[in-house]
Amino acid sequence: MDGLFWTPLMRSLGWSFEATPEAGAPLLAGNIRFKDLSGRLLGAHVAHAGLIVLWAGAMTLFELGRFDASLPMYEQNLILLPHLATLGIGVDASGAVVDTYPYYAIAMVHLISSAVLGAGGMYHAVLGPEKLDLKGFGYDWKDGGKMTTILGSHLVMLGLGALLLVLKATQYGGVYDPVAEQVRLIDPNLDPGRIFGYLFGIGPNGWTITGMASVDNMEDIIGGHVWVGALCIIGGIFHIVTKPMGWAKQRLVWSGEAYLSYSLGALAIAGFSVAVFVSVNTVAYPTAFYGPLAGTEESIRTALSSVHATLGFLALLGHLWHAYRAINASVGSTKDTLFDFVFFDESEQQRAL
Repeated sequence: MDGLFWTPLMRSLGWSFEATPEAGAPLLAGNIRFKDLSGRLLGAHVAHAGLIVLWAGAMTLFELGRFDASLPMYEQNLILLPHLATLGIGVDASGAVVDTYPYYAIAMVHLISSAVLGAGGMYHAVLGPEKLDLKGFGYDWKDGGKMTTILGSHLVMLGLGALLLVLKATQYGGVYDPVAEQVRLIDPNLDPGRIFGYLFGIGPNGWTITGMASVDNMEDIIGGHVWVGALCIIGGIFHIVTKPMGWAKQRLVWSGEAYLSYSLGALAIAGFSVAVFVSVNTVAYPTAFYGPLAGTEESIRTALSSVHATLGFLALLGHLWHAYRAINASVGSTKDTLFDFVFFDESEQQRAL
């Protein structure tokens, strides 16, 4: 039974049952098995994107199916419809839901997109070449020029995503402003002193430990997205047209596992940031849709922030684990640390003793 069902199932989830020099610890292999197979790794990436989009579409339909317009969204334990309402979608000028069809349309677009991504992921995982052509989309982890080009492309896409929100807020219907309690077009604040002050914990009312999460108006939020979008696009173009500088080539670890650790570190920061925003901010996460910040009243904030904090913590652990492995591989040695003790297989522990 184990061989017929559980083993294929666990392997389909990226789990390994044997500790090898390449895979490392059992159950922790994941996509690192594909680090030298660019085609298969692309398939895994596209398939993962398909799963994320599938969840978004299916969950939106699920929430829409149980939505009751006579009750506040947070009392119905909704998490995606409040986000769409915050963007000014399906609500009137006062923020009341008046049309649920846009929610249905958005869900269907996500479901159709997930099917396309899933097909692409399956193709590259099964039928496509194991390694992509180096003259095209293929790459060598140690090729700094190609790696920074890939990084630059990602930054440009992130910047365009940020600017899409800016366009929605400033040109196409606006967003819900909880301060004014209405959907309106936003005139973004582009003052760099004000916007970048948040990074150092300086909010509208002085220094605060919540930093960026202390923002209390939509003008600063949208203005921040203008700066983020512009900097991401400029940085992306810079990385596309240039090659890594000498200090970067010397200081950074250039391997697939190192890049994975960098990515997981960024995800950890994102998870923790969202957890803080949900917990303390009523502008980005309006009370009308997400419930009050504290007290005995019903709210979805606790659950939402807890999930993001947990995911951020798991991403942080993954960052530390893969960073540790990448550094060890780069120096060609194994250090006696807690990781080695916990994740050595039995034969290695016996040899060590």
